[in-house]
Amino acid sequence: MTSRDVGARTVVQVDGEVDVSTADALRECVLQLLDRDRTDLVVDLGGVTFMDSTGLGVLVGTLKKARLLGGRLQLVISTERVEQLFRITALLPVFTVHASLEAALADDSVA
Repeated sequence: MTSRDVGARTVVQVDGEVDVSTADALRECVLQLLDRDRTDLVVDLGGVTFMDSTGLGVLVGTLKKARLLGGRLQLVISTERVEQLFRITALLPVFTVHASLEAALADDSVA
């Protein structure tokens, strides 16, 4: 997992599995960003091969905290497997989701 600033936004690139054994690293990463006032986050899940409910919980918690701080969280979901997980859990409409990082960075809508 890596993060980089792109103007006012911060892109968090997530790869591999996001499950009970790795979700704490994602949580720590995004909480540190929010604590540094990086509240406009784009989490790119394009490299995620597996995600369980723990990973979903981290993203829901991050969305809530970002909104409380006046920011936003956008997701990049570019694989059918991850999109299906969000669809099955009825979380797809909860998040702002883009099919590519470019589309997410081009989204100038306000939180």
